Amino acid sequence: MPKKSTTHLALTGNQGEAGIDIKLLVLDIDGTIAGESNTLSESVKQAIAAVQARGIQVAIATGRMYRSALHFHQEINSTLPLIAYQGAWIQDPTSQKVHRHLTLSREIAGQLLDYFEQPERRSLLSVHFYINDQLYVRELTKETQLYAERSGIVPIPVGDLRQILTNEPTKVLALCDDTDLIDELLSNLRRQYTPAELYLTTSVATFLEAANAFVNKGTAVSYLAEKLLGLERANVMTIGDNFNDIEMLDYAGISVAMGNAPVEVQAIAQWVAPRVEEDGAAVAIEKFLLL
Repeated sequence: MPKKSTTHLALTGNQGEAGIDIKLLVLDIDGTIAGESNTLSESVKQAIAAVQARGIQVAIATGRMYRSALHFHQEINSTLPLIAYQGAWIQDPTSQKVHRHLTLSREIAGQLLDYFEQPERRSLLSVHFYINDQLYVRELTKETQLYAERSGIVPIPVGDLRQILTNEPTKVLALCDDTDLIDELLSNLRRQYTPAELYLTTSVATFLEAANAFVNKGTAVSYLAEKLLGLERANVMTIGDNFNDIEMLDYAGISVAMGNAPVEVQAIAQWVAPRVEEDGAAVAIEKFLLL
């Protein structure tokens, strides 16, 4: 998608003056509405409630598992389907209807596992397979345990992950504290696979994520807005903080990056909010939707 002009929103805090009728607000979780505490601040919750009171619907779009994101969805009293796994999984918590579930082929998942488990990197990476909203791992590493604590998920150690590839994974994740290694792996995989074959991104600097080629938050937000709600992209505002948010920022009528976002992500957005620890999402909501 072409990059949009940033000038028409830079100084505008009033919906009417901006000429934009926002009917849907889509929020990322980690680094956007939830910081180090892994909770929502009162300011963020109050801002979300205020826009809902004005008739603007609010949705979550996250890289988290559906089960891990559900309590945030409930805490903001969203009535919309929840976008999880970078957009691979869209489910309505009320009806339990799964509107979209895009998976990785077993063949590519196996190729990724072979790549991650090469001798020079096997001991450095924690590999996660997500199948039917369950997390499967080879073993419980320190990185996996920290991830599980924040996510509120119990990982299932299975030894050789190939034995669970009777089902197609929703997502494959490689974790490593060495961000240079993550960058190297991402670059190498982008040379091996085209965007038409595999979606690759980083949600934080230590997470390398792989999913179906049709997956990203932009296509997911478009599906929610246009197919399910009958809206146009001009009716959508998105707020995010990392590379996995780029597509939904580029899609929206109003796009906001957090102050803690990488500079490349900030460059995509139309406005940059304060950092997550400064309740930047609440500041953005008040600027564009509540004045």
